[in-house]
Amino acid sequence: MTLTASVLAATLLNAGGGGVELSIDGESDAVDPAQSVFLTVTVKAPKGVCVEPPDIRGRVRGFSLAESFAKDPETLKDGSTVKSADWRLVPEPCAKAYKIAPFAVEPSGAPGFVAGPLYFKAPPPREPVTGGMEVNPKKDLPPFSWRLVGKIAAWAALAAAALFGLFLLVRHLARRVKEHMMSPIERAWAELDRLLKRRLPGKGRYKDFYVELTMVVRRYVQRKYGVKAPHMTTEEFLGELRRDGGGRFGDTEALGRFLESADMVKFAGVEATTEMADDATASARDYLESDNGGGRRQGAEKGGAS
Repeated sequence: MTLTASVLAATLLNAGGGGVELSIDGESDAVDPAQSVFLTVTVKAPKGVCVEPPDIRGRVRGFSLAESFAKDPETLKDGSTVKSADWRLVPEPCAKAYKIAPFAVEPSGAPGFVAGPLYFKAPPPREPVTGGMEVNPKKDLPPFSWRLVGKIAAWAALAAAALFGLFLLVRHLARRVKEHMMSPIERAWAELDRLLKRRLPGKGRYKDFYVELTMVVRRYVQRKYGVKAPHMTTEEFLGELRRDGGGRFGDTEALGRFLESADMVKFAGVEATTEMADDATASARDYLESDNGGGRRQGAEKGGAS
């Protein structure tokens, strides 16, 4: 980088000693934080004396960057040598001072000397801000677009789906809590009603229907008598009934016939019909009623398996 004489019109510093002359030239001695400061450091040494332009990189204050660009030396007619380097200094905003601290010039073949310091004028203070604070600024709304409408609709649909899912979860938990507080027979009637509303036989899902129907009865026995009926095979369960021998499980013969006929559909591959499913439902109801004093629950009497 080479700065013309018209730009560096001001000599900011002159110093010398032992025949060596040093000068620092710049456009101005004032600092503008928005602009870099450009300087040219020149040293002139008599014949037989060697000197390099000083490195002021570590001597600047108030500047965040100082970089140099060396220029080709020049030899005058009297044998003296002129060497120079261009410098660019980047001011720091709001620095306490802008200056180049004293630095040493150390020629070879002549006594050295100290030059500086060089001070730069700080920028003038900014004008004070007038006027009150904008209490209620106007908000810039995004421009209307169908893409924005689509995003809003998608978020609204997701929020509605999440709320609906939360509603279903709360209702399911409330029902489970309510059933948990019921007596064994009340829970059995509730589970039977829920199974019949699914109408599995009418959809051809006989095996699923028989599995669920027998589990209603097995869970009832487990809750009322403490026998882990859902985890037993039919043979194990019936063996437990026979060993009891005291009628603790109600009409065990009818219960055994019900479970064995259900196993024929569940495991033996017997093709069930709607009439068979209705008969199995009636057998399950009969056992639940007989085990609870023969009282028929009106709500469970209505509606068939289909």
